[in-house]
Amino acid sequence: MNDIFEDLQWRGLIHQTTADELLPQWLSSGSRTVYAGFDPTADSLHVGSLLPLMMLRRFQKAGHRPIAIAGGATGMIGDPSGKSAERNLQTPEQLAANLAGIESQMRHVLDFECGEASAVLVNNNDWMSQFSYIEFLRDVGKNFPVNVMLGKESVKSRLSSEAGLSYTEFSYMLLQAYDFVHLHREHGCELQIGGSDQWGNVTAGIDLGRRMLGAQLYGMTCPLLTKTDGSKMGKTESGAIWLSAKRTSPYKFYQYWLNVADEDTGTCLRFLTELERSEIEALDESRVSAPQQRASQKKLAEELTRLIHGSAGLAAALQATEIFFGAEIENLDDRQLIDIFADVPSCELPAAELSGEGLGLMDALVKSGLMKSNGEARRAIKQGGIYINNRRVGEIDRRLTSVDLTSETVVVLRSGKKKYALLRFSN
Repeated sequence: MNDIFEDLQWRGLIHQTTADELLPQWLSSGSRTVYAGFDPTADSLHVGSLLPLMMLRRFQKAGHRPIAIAGGATGMIGDPSGKSAERNLQTPEQLAANLAGIESQMRHVLDFECGEASAVLVNNNDWMSQFSYIEFLRDVGKNFPVNVMLGKESVKSRLSSEAGLSYTEFSYMLLQAYDFVHLHREHGCELQIGGSDQWGNVTAGIDLGRRMLGAQLYGMTCPLLTKTDGSKMGKTESGAIWLSAKRTSPYKFYQYWLNVADEDTGTCLRFLTELERSEIEALDESRVSAPQQRASQKKLAEELTRLIHGSAGLAAALQATEIFFGAEIENLDDRQLIDIFADVPSCELPAAELSGEGLGLMDALVKSGLMKSNGEARRAIKQGGIYINNRRVGEIDRRLTSVDLTSETVVVLRSGKKKYALLRFSN
C-alpha cells in the first residue's frame, strides 16, 4: 500500500483525525473503504466539492475503495454546519434532477471499474426512505445522546444566533451519522472524510457506530478550500465556478485557475493536483524567480481543466485563450464566443444591416463603442489597428456583410492588441 497518510500530511490536507496514533499504520496495513458525502443542492458540483472528490481519488490511487454518498435524504434537510440560516428545502423532483447531474461529474474523478478498489456511488435516500419516523426514533435515535448534539460547535453557534435552529436541521446530524453505520454494515466502510466544518458530523457517526454496532470507525477532515484572505475558493463576482460545462464553460473554468493569486497557487497545487512533490516545489521556486511567467497558474489550470473536462475541454479552453490574445477566430459558436468575450462591450443590431451593401466598418466601430467618431475610426483603420474576427483590415470603405459572421450571429471587432467589442446581429 502507498503511504497516503505521509502524502496527505505533506500536502497539508490533514486538519483533524481520530485515533491519531493508530491511523497511519491502519491505513498502510491493508485496503480500506472510505467515504465522503455530497449534498445535491444543485445539478452540478462546484469547485468546493473538488477537495473531497480529490481526497477520495487519492485514497483510491493508494489502493483503498472510495464511496461517494449523494445525500438524497440529507439533502432534503440541509446541513446547518457553517450556515447562519436555514436553507430552502428541496422537492424530491429537484433532488432527483440534481443527483443525475452530479453523477457524471464524479465519474470524471473516480474510477468505477477498476476491480476491488472500484468506486461506489450511493444515495442515502435508498435506505433512509425505508424507515418510518417511529422506527427511526426507536432503532437509531435512542443511541444518540442529546447532550452530545448540543455540544457540537455547528449546533451551538446556531442556537446562540438570532436565526436559531429548527428541529429539522437539528435532526440532520443524526441522519448523517446513520450513513456511517449503514455503510459499515453494508460495505465494510471504516473511514469517513470531509471538510473541517464536518468534524461534528464525522465524530457523531463514529460514536453512533460504536453504540449501535460496537465498531471501531475512523474520521479525518481536511482544511476548507479558501484563499489567503479567508474567502472561499471558487467564488467570483458573477457566482460560483461549477464543474458542469453547461454552468461554467471549460474556458471560464481554465481562466479561473489561471488567475489564482500567487499566494494561493501553492496550496491549490498541493490540494487539488496529483503532481509530484518535486514538481510542485519547482513551481514554488518559479513563482519567486519568474513570477511574470505564471508557470504555476498555467500548470494548475491545465491539470484541473483536463481532469474535469477532459483533453477536448482543455484544448477548447486553450484555443479560446489564444483567441482572446489575437489568434484568428474559427470553428466557434455563439455560446463559445459570448463566453470568451463576456466582459467586453457588445451591441445588438438587426441582421438586415448585413444585407445588401452591408454595414460600413467605420459605422460599426462607432456603434460598437470602440471608436467615438467616424474620424477616429478612419485614422485607426489607416494605421492598421483595426481587426475583424482578429484579422487585420486596412480598407477605409470596408463593409460588413453576412460573410463576416464568425458564428451564427456574432462579429468580433478589435482595436489595438486587446480592446474588443462584439456585434450581435439578430432577426
